Parts: sequence; C-alpha cells; structure tokens
Amino acid sequence: MDLPEGRQGTSMPPTPGGRNTLVTVDIVVLVVYFLLVLAVGFWSMWRTKRSTVDGYFLAGKSMTWWPVGASLFASNIGSGHFIGLAGSGAAAGIGAIAYEWNGMLMVLLLGWLFLPIYIASGVTTMPEYLQRRFGGRRTQLFIAVLSLFIYIFTKISVDMYAGAVFIQLALQWNIYLAVGLLLSVTALYTVAGGLAAVIYTDAAQTVIMLVGSLTLMGFSFAEVGGWDALMEGYGKAIPSIRVPNSTCGIPRDDAFHIFRDPVNSDLPWPGVIIGMSIPSMWYWCSDQVIVQRSLAAKNLTHAKGGSLLAAYLKILPFFAIMLPGMISRILYTDDVACADPELCKQICGNRVGCTDTAYARLVMELLPAGLRGLMMAVMIAALMSSLTSIFNSASTIFTMDLWKTFRSHATEWELMIVGRVFVLVLVMVSVLWIPVVQASQGGQLFIYIQSISTYLQPPVSIIFLMGCFWKRTNEKGAFWGLAIGLLVGCIRMLLDFIYPAPLCHEVDDRPGVLKYVHYLYFSILLSFITLVVVVAISLATEEPKPEQVSGLTWFTRFDPVEPKEQVFSVERRTKSSVVITSQLYEVGVTGREQEGSNEKACHHRKDSSSSLSSIQTQSRLMSALYWLCGMERRKEGDNNLVTPTAPEQAICSLEEKPRLRLIINANLIICLSVTAFIIGYWG
Repeated sequence: MDLPEGRQGTSMPPTPGGRNTLVTVDIVVLVVYFLLVLAVGFWSMWRTKRSTVDGYFLAGKSMTWWPVGASLFASNIGSGHFIGLAGSGAAAGIGAIAYEWNGMLMVLLLGWLFLPIYIASGVTTMPEYLQRRFGGRRTQLFIAVLSLFIYIFTKISVDMYAGAVFIQLALQWNIYLAVGLLLSVTALYTVAGGLAAVIYTDAAQTVIMLVGSLTLMGFSFAEVGGWDALMEGYGKAIPSIRVPNSTCGIPRDDAFHIFRDPVNSDLPWPGVIIGMSIPSMWYWCSDQVIVQRSLAAKNLTHAKGGSLLAAYLKILPFFAIMLPGMISRILYTDDVACADPELCKQICGNRVGCTDTAYARLVMELLPAGLRGLMMAVMIAALMSSLTSIFNSASTIFTMDLWKTFRSHATEWELMIVGRVFVLVLVMVSVLWIPVVQASQGGQLFIYIQSISTYLQPPVSIIFLMGCFWKRTNEKGAFWGLAIGLLVGCIRMLLDFIYPAPLCHEVDDRPGVLKYVHYLYFSILLSFITLVVVVAISLATEEPKPEQVSGLTWFTRFDPVEPKEQVFSVERRTKSSVVITSQLYEVGVTGREQEGSNEKACHHRKDSSSSLSSIQTQSRLMSALYWLCGMERRKEGDNNLVTPTAPEQAICSLEEKPRLRLIINANLIICLSVTAFIIGYWG
C-alpha cells in the first residue's frame, strides 16, 4: 500500500447503499437521547455561574475528576474517530490505533508534568501562557491564530463531515442539511451554557458512546464468528473486482502490527515512536481544547484523576471502533473494500475508496430496530461532544487572546457576547472546508487528520516544551523557531495538496520529498529544525527577565505568585478595589443599554412598588433571556461587583493530600503498565 498522503477526490457522495433506514422505534430512541442531553445541559446551566469570564470559560474551576476525565475522552473521541478510525482499520489494519495508545501516555504527561506549570501560572488559555512566559504579544497572537486554523482544518470540519456521512447513510439526507441540523442542536447549550454545560453533557455523552459502541462490538463479533474468525478472515477479505496486476484491495500482511517496516510501510515504526509523539504532545499537553478541561478541575489532584480516567478510557477505541471496522470489511468486502475507482464512485461517491463507510455500514446492516437509533445517538453524541468542546475553546482563544488584545478595556459583558458570536463565524468557515476533507487521504479520514497535524503541530510542541522545561528560552528564540518551523511545515502541506498521492495502480511521480519522506519522518525533521532555531537564537540573545520565568516553568513552579498577580487588573485583586472600580466604570458608561438596565435594577430596589410593577413584564422577559445567555449578572446587583475576584481565588494550589497523592500515583503506575503491555503485545 502506498503512503497515505493527500488524494484527489470528487464531490459529495450520493446516497450510499444501506438497505435499512431508521424506523419509528429508532426515532423514539433519538428523541429520548436529545431530551436527555438537553436536560443535562439545562441542569448544568442552572447550577453553574456563567455570567463571568472565568465562570463561562473555565466553569468556575470547580470540576471534580470524573467529569473532567469523561470530558477529556469525549472531546477527543468525536465522530471523526468512529468514521475515520474504523475506516483505517478496514483499509490497513490496526496501525492507526498507535495514535490512541500514544495519547494514553501523553494525557498522563499532561497531568504530571505540564498541568502543575499551567496551574501555578494561573492562565486561562495556552496563548496567554506563552505571553506570560516570553513577554510581548506576537508569539501569543501567532499561536492563537494558528490554533483557530488547526481547529478548522483538523477538528471541526472533519467531525461535521463524519457525523453528516453517518446521518446520510441512515436518513438519506443531503450532507449539508445534516450538518446544519447538527450544528443547530449543538449551538443551543454550547453558546448559552459555557464550559460547565459542555463538560457535564460530555460526561453523559461518554456513557452513551461506550454503551452503544460496545453493544455494536458484541453484535459484530457474533456475526463474524469470534476472534479467530476476525484474525483469519481479514486477510482473505479481498474484493471480487480489482484493478488487474495491482495490489489494490489486498489487505496488508502486517495488518495486525503497529510497528511496521521503517521504509516501505504506511506507518514506519521510528515515525510511530518519535514522529507521532511530538504532534500528540501538542494535542494532549498544550491544546486549548484539552488543557481547558483540566484547568477547570478544582485542584491538581482532581486534574490528575481526570487524566487517569481519560487514559483508561483510551484503551476502548481499539475494541469498540477499530476492530468492528475490520469486521465490516470481512462482512461487506465488495462495498467497504472496493478497489476499482469507478465502482467506488458508484458505491459511496468517492473514487479513492469507501473504507470510511465501514462503521456506518455495520450499524445500518447489522443492528435491529431500536439499537440503530441508539447507535445514531452514539454518533451524534460523538459529534456534539467534540464540536461543543472545540467551539468553547476556540471562542475562549479568540475572546481572551485576540479580541481582548485589541480591545484592552472591553467589559466582561462584551467578552461574553463576542465569545458566543465567534462560534457562529467559526461554524460557517468550517462548513466551507468540508469538500476538501472529503476528497483527501485516499478515503482514510483518520489519516487525513493525523497527516495535517504533523505539518502544523510539531513547532508548537517544541515551543511549549522548551518554554516549560528550559528557563533560558526567550521570546526571540520561541517566535522565530515557531515562524520558521511553521513555514517549513506549510510548504510540505501545500505540496501534499498540489501533488496528491496516486491511486494504488498508478505510477508515483511526486517530488522526492513527498515520495520518500513519510509524514511521520517529516514530523521528526520539522521538530529538529524548530529545536535548533529556538536554542540557537535564545543563546545568542538576552536572557528572559525574572518575571518571565518565576512560577512559569517546571523548576520555578513553587516560586511566589507575585509575577502572575501583576497580570491581573487592579479590580481583580481585592473586593474593595473591585467595588470602587465597578462604581467608577458604571458612572462612565451609563449611556450603554445593558449598564443602564443594571442601574435601573439597582434603583428599583429603592423605588416604590408601583415603579416595580410598571416594568414587571419586561423584567421577567429580559431575565429569562439573560439567564439563557448566561448574562443574569446584570440583575444581581452587588453580586456582580465581586465576581472579578474569581480568577485569583481559583488559582489551584500545587499541594496534594498525601493519601490521595499515593492513590493517584499508584494508578499512574498501573496505567503505564497496561499501556506498555498492550503496545508490546500488538507491536
């Protein structure tokens, strides 16, 4: 099999050929699912305070370990995994599961090495950490803009496309109609509820995903004849119509190994060990989507517990997603593993292959009525949990790192509105990218995600790694390392789109840098280039200032907290100064509608009952609207004066209770042992 680089494709697929569609009982299951999710969403909106920046974007830093861990897992396992990971299993065996098991190690690295630094620094976003660590604004803005692009290219559009493909198979709807309906549902509690609603609904979605996917796994193994039948049948799952004198449609000999030939394989083992770990470190240890959930934990112990839970749950996609994808190839060989481009176009509308339909085919062909509705709920749960997490994190970055940079005096009310509106803009841009995603990577959606990641993420990983663990790293070294590394990565990414990989029966006439340098090897090379630039420029220029190091690296995480207190504005330091600042601010903006209504609310407490009754209807309507949008603080009078102190109060101590620390560390050893065993067994 050729390297899974960029592929030319076609337009959106027509209605694929699943025989079954959803019946009444399936629709009932879906309705119950939506009611459950909305109930959890509104419950979380009711019990949490969404009226401040800290409450909306970090859930008030009050989360315990189990919702944090469940949200980490649900944010990672989107519909792109169900479609893409199963599709990669059907196309090339278990090799792609190395990304999942690598993630088990990296999420533990987050909890034990990176989180203590982030917590000590008291940051809200990852670009904000870089701003404090290196000073200046250009590195912060660079990372903020890059993060938003990565979310569009490798997260939002991919998950929307994958979820829409599944709905298209089940309901035979137009793919853009499916996308629109899904987004309207996710927007309801994401925009209104903030991170707290996202985390609690993620926890509910995790339970639904695990129950549904494990149920389908049981049906799949029962249908194929068990484990031995899978091991034997996969190698024989060759489509009846193939391109003559080619390897098209023939399963790989190393399909059940994750460590493959270092030269001629689709996933060479040196690249799996090193080249895969570097972009994975960015995702699990410095990506806003993941780190934001951990920062919402009430203390470091709960954050570590969340990382452990997520690591344990990451074992399951191999059994619940990838192996069923391989079984789908055995059961529906001619459709899922089609090898003739014209035939593939007739089956799924994509000349480059139909393996990404593997999981959806199992659901629609194998499950009885009722369970098909459950699996539809699972796919929607995966999509919604991933999208809501990304939407919230993207709006956090845009609001706190971009908007607030250019509008330093923006009010909390303005930041709340901007964060919500940006979600809608992000969605529209992502929809426009869907056709490119559908046409990429030989029909292997999961490989598309990972290959794009290796071109953009390694320089960011190196910057965070050096910033956290080498005190000598300065702003010039970080910025130019990031700029040069991303320039090289973008050149390779553009070449991939300009010179797509040929079909298996075509001659590979691409440039040598594409033909002979696997994207995982390129990840290693790109990381080395970035590292050299960072070290060289940092040593050649001035040392970082003390306030850029104290409390912001691994070796200085226990330093006094004065440096990060300086970052907070004066009104956030003491309750008395908050009152003074808020009163002065209200005097200066009495002309604004929202502040005017707040003043009226305060005055009405002193006015007569007749004055109250004159606006009673309007007050109730506005109160309901404010509550839905998380803006009820404008009617809380004095309470809104003290809410700005939340960030300082919420900075978690790095101290841990000895007994809990012992339990957490013991589980760390167990989890690492399990990870080493499964990687060694399938290596």
